[in-house]
Amino acid sequence: MKTLTESRALIVGGGSGIGLATAALLLREGGDVWISGRTEAKLQAGLAKLAAGDRARALPFDMTDGAAVDAALSRLPDDSIDYLIVTASSAVHGPFETLPIEDAQAMFASKFWGPYRLAKTALPKLRNGGSITFFSGVLSRRPGLNCSGLGAVNAAVEGLTRGLALELGPRLRVNCISPGMVRTEAYSGMPGDMREKMYRETGASLPIGRVGEADEIAQAVHFAATNPYFTGQILDVDGGHMIRQYATR
Repeated sequence: MKTLTESRALIVGGGSGIGLATAALLLREGGDVWISGRTEAKLQAGLAKLAAGDRARALPFDMTDGAAVDAALSRLPDDSIDYLIVTASSAVHGPFETLPIEDAQAMFASKFWGPYRLAKTALPKLRNGGSITFFSGVLSRRPGLNCSGLGAVNAAVEGLTRGLALELGPRLRVNCISPGMVRTEAYSGMPGDMREKMYRETGASLPIGRVGEADEIAQAVHFAATNPYFTGQILDVDGGHMIRQYATR
């Protein structure tokens, strides 16, 4: 893997889960990180886990709030970031017939328009030769029941990835990570027994026989962000979800 000494990453969603695991990996490889998210307390807890001193800093903001994005990024000097990594998102499930349109719109505001706005605002902050890494998900190309909205927003992120890779190259590379189910705090709101049952059943349907871990996705983020000949790609890191055997209705 590329040595990251004297490089800096801005990881949005870096306070927990995949974002925090990515921050830890980049720090181990010699880079510095800014971790961002909406909640200052969560970011401070993340910094405590990283225990990296002034090589890891918090930059709180809500990426769905344009004024907040502008204010936060104004604190960063131009040409100061090598890697913009956007792991933060939201997911809404439900039947197309009954899911409120407002819920689907809110998901697009967070998972698509948030990263879109953030990437646009961050352009002056990104150094030549740097990269942007978005996140989508397997439902963009392997749909599931009651997930049409989530599949659609993932597909939109992937379309944005390809378009920006063409438009922003060769100055910047743009890629997208498409993870399968991963053990993270994203499912912390579920009762523990229900969550473990979901992990077991999903894992049993995968060729690898289990769901993923945040550290495994972080390795893929490192590759996508730092490989100088990798751009415009959707990188599936899903334990074989794209070829899994779905249960019948």
